[in-house]
This record gives sequence, structure tokens and C-alpha cells, in this order.
Amino acid sequence: MTVSTDFEGLITRRFFKHFLPIPGQRRLLVGQFAPDFALRDVTHQRTVRLSNYRAKQPLVLAFTRIFTEKQYCPFCFPHILAMNEAYEQFLARGAEVLMITSTDLRQSQIVVRDLGLNLPLLSDESCQSFHQYHTGQALGAPLSAQFVLDPQGRLRYSHMFSFLEHNAGPEKLLAILDVVNQGQA
Repeated sequence: MTVSTDFEGLITRRFFKHFLPIPGQRRLLVGQFAPDFALRDVTHQRTVRLSNYRAKQPLVLAFTRIFTEKQYCPFCFPHILAMNEAYEQFLARGAEVLMITSTDLRQSQIVVRDLGLNLPLLSDESCQSFHQYHTGQALGAPLSAQFVLDPQGRLRYSHMFSFLEHNAGPEKLLAILDVVNQGQA
């Protein structure tokens, strides 16, 4: 698959609002309940409320950077593809993966179509959930981060973007889920 270098739609109000670099912060502590949100699942055309998963199953929240449907973060693009490819492995462990982007609904629909996403892609154009989870920002978009929640909705693992380790990959997240499922987290 090739990704074009068309910059149309890149310079928006969101771009300027998130231009200055602010690193992600680990303000959510292990054992703490994760902040609730309600976002549009573009993949399955429904609204997803995080609290609806409580007492049901573990969750992986994967905040990702997509600038526009034609401009992906070079660190996040392979992560999006890897998470989608591993989606069935997450489901086999009884977990749901919610990938969250700050692109608008139209752009998010194009991403789902072009990348053939099966996992839920949630659109948060306001970036409110990114702020709730303190993911940080730089160069026009919120930064990526990953969180694993136990079935009760408590945080069991968090990874914030860094240049040393951009994203927690599927293997790492699956290993954390195995620990959560064993009740050892």
C-alpha cells in the first residue's frame, strides 16, 4: 500500500491548537478507573461509551496520530496496521481494542476504507479524550498512547509516546492482557 504526500486538509484549527509540543504525562495511575468517554465508532457506525464495557471485558485503548486521511504519523502508520492485523488475537483473549483518532468523521471513514480496518476506529475531532488521558501533543496533532484496562475499567498499563519507544506494539499489549486475564495485574 502506498500513502500519498498530499497535504490538503493538514493545516486546520486543530493543527494550530496542537502545534506546540507538550509531552504525554502519566497522570492516570495503575488501579485508577479510566476516564469515561462516548465517541463515534466509524468502523461499525455506532457510538461507543467506555463505561459500557465495565464488568464485561478488558480493553486496549490505542490513541493514534492521523493528520489527515492522506497523512499518517510515520510511527503510528505501521502501528495501526499491526494492531489491525493482531485484532483477532486480542478478541481471542476476550479483549476489545478501541483505536482513537483525532480526525473528523469523513477523514476517519476514508482511513477505515483505505486501510481495511476491522478494529473499531473512534473519531474524537474535539480531542477531549486525548486530553483526559494526558497523551500530549506535537506538530499539529495529539500524541499516541496505549492503555490496558481490566474488566472493571481500571488502568493496568499505560504507554506514552517517546522517541525511544513510539508505541507499545501488539506483542507487548497481548502480554499485558495475559497478565490481566490471570488476575495478576
